[in-house]
Amino acid sequence: MTGRPTLPLTSRSLPISLIRAREHIMAPIRKMLAEEGITEQQWRVLRVLSENGSMDATEVSERACLLLPSLTRIVRAMTEKGLLTRDQDQEDRRRQNLAITPAGQDIIDRNFKVAAEIMDGFRDRLGEAQHEALIDALNALCEDE
Repeated sequence: MTGRPTLPLTSRSLPISLIRAREHIMAPIRKMLAEEGITEQQWRVLRVLSENGSMDATEVSERACLLLPSLTRIVRAMTEKGLLTRDQDQEDRRRQNLAITPAGQDIIDRNFKVAAEIMDGFRDRLGEAQHEALIDALNALCEDE
């Protein structure tokens, strides 16, 4: 023994396990998105706006797990595709409000069943209790101390 702390084996490493799980979960979703011609990040923005309605860009970036500079580029592309609108906030001209368009909502609606089936498959594999416990545990890791 050298007296220094040891790292867990990579097979038991939390960061590596999270990456492995993300890649496994995202593979069928990426296939679905490729058929729509949108990226994972664009899907997340559409999901957030579909779920919440018009929102401030900063809030969208937080809920979609995107850095604000990245969101700015994504919004530009999505606006050009007609998937969302961007308007200046009337009360605070520095803020921009984003909203999903009917074309953006159509993407959500067309893929809702497939996305739900993909997620149901993971829920079935884990079982309801373990699925919910996993989500709770991951959310707990993200809470501020």
